[in-house]
Amino acid sequence: MTSAVSEKMTAAGRVLAILDAFSDRNDSLTLSEISRLAGLTLPTAHRLVGELTDWGALERQASGQYTVGLKILELGSLAQHRLALKSAAYPYLHGLHHATRANVHLSVSVGHDVLYLESLKAPGGADVDSRFGGRWPRHATATGRVLMAAADPYEQDLALDRPLESYSPFTVTDQHELRQLLAEIRQRGVAVAYDQIATGVMAVAAPIVDAHGKVVAAAGITVQKDRFTSHQLIPPVTTTARNISRELARLAYCAACG
Repeated sequence: MTSAVSEKMTAAGRVLAILDAFSDRNDSLTLSEISRLAGLTLPTAHRLVGELTDWGALERQASGQYTVGLKILELGSLAQHRLALKSAAYPYLHGLHHATRANVHLSVSVGHDVLYLESLKAPGGADVDSRFGGRWPRHATATGRVLMAAADPYEQDLALDRPLESYSPFTVTDQHELRQLLAEIRQRGVAVAYDQIATGVMAVAAPIVDAHGKVVAAAGITVQKDRFTSHQLIPPVTTTARNISRELARLAYCAACG
């Protein structure tokens, strides 16, 4: 089956499939694991992994496993608009983090996932991996649901009309229930999620818009359910998101004025 999938992929698709095999939960992989996750034959994976390693996209460790190389980090640093967003948001995220002593993060959409552009962790905070550069599927996170709720109907269909992974006994994977949740998020302007990645954890998130009113990111907070209620967290989270949105509008105005 791997061979059949591999034959249908373009050369670029094979390279991208190898890079896409790596994630925060698969940050170090053997050649066999890369071959399996990328849907490539072992000889094809061996050849392409060698080329990517020579170029610097991958690094081979002493253990024989491969990790993402510094060349990818260098290319990532060129995403100036995302870095500008992170810079503009940081003071407000830090304020929320300081006020709540909870895990706070800034998320953007990447495919069907959320990518954490910023993650401020708190000692004793919720035990959910939301590190900088980490990813989680949108359907299972509050920030992801905020971003999915703002997406156009076609993108929502692509995201929901497929098998969705469960991470706890309570992860919502039914597309009809998720569509109802997304409609509520659009109406309320905030997402609240319980026990989706791990039991005992609550997440609250609100949308961040650019100068044109387009949702470009989400600000979120993750806590142990016994520490806060959603009513306590919704006001500071939505205020943080609005302040970041105003800062983006201010920066856009300053740039336009030269």
